[in-house]
This record gives sequence, C-alpha cells and structure tokens, in this order.
Amino acid sequence: MSDTMKSADIGLIKRILPHRYPFLMVDKVVQIDGNKSAVGIKNVTINEPFFQGHFPEEPVMPGVLILEAMGQTAGVMISVANDFVDKGVSVYLMSIDKARFRRKVIPGDVLELHVVTVRGATSRVVKLACTGKVGDEIVAEAEVMAMISKPAD
Repeated sequence: MSDTMKSADIGLIKRILPHRYPFLMVDKVVQIDGNKSAVGIKNVTINEPFFQGHFPEEPVMPGVLILEAMGQTAGVMISVANDFVDKGVSVYLMSIDKARFRRKVIPGDVLELHVVTVRGATSRVVKLACTGKVGDEIVAEAEVMAMISKPAD
C-alpha cells in the first residue's frame, strides 16, 4: 500500500457508521485512496437474517442491500479521507441512479464493493460510481450521490 492508502477494520467502521446488525453491510474496507476510491468487503453468509425470506429455497442477497453496502463503503471512504472519524459528521445516501444487477449474490460469496468518486470530493455532495464484484465478475453497479452533514459550529 502507498503512504496515502488506508483501510478500515470493523472497529473503525462502527465508529464511523451508525448502522448495527443486521444493517451493517460492510465487514472491512481494505483500500481507501483518499477521496478517490475505496474497496469494501462483505462476507455473505447463510446466517444473514434476510435469507430467511429471500428466498428460503434459493437464498439470494437482496439487491437493495447490495446498494446499501455500496453506500456504506462510500461513507467510510469519505469519513476516513476527510478525517471525520469521531467528529459527529454523517454521510447520507441521497440518490441511486443506473442501478443494474448482473448476477445473484449467494451465501459463501465475498462481495467486493468498489467505489470511485466521480464529482464533488471536496464539497458537501459527492457523486460516486459503485461496482459490486464477486471474484472478477461484476454482480451490480450503480451511481450514487451522498451528502456530508457536519454538526453546527
């Protein structure tokens, strides 16, 4: 890793994101390259509560949760890159565009969540291109916008 490359383990992620089980969708962020890009990891296991109903006979990770995992990865990247950790700053998902799902994500998959800043890395609104992969195969992609909300000074 370069000097600017960072990462985030589950302890740091929980300091950044307000989400908790069962809605914390990122296990670790293995690469954070400033405000430019990040790669998060979600280990998909049969123990996930959503598999009880989606679908019991053929478990499939819901697409909306893949999108949520992408947004959470973006929130971690923005917080780490801008030194927002423990400072009361929140990153909120504002919009999702061009979402496409290419194949099922199933128990046993390691879902890689790639986020790349498209616009606004230094403003309060950030646009990101997100791609979900299992191995070398793209399983989902979307463009998302996030808003950075800082506490009143």
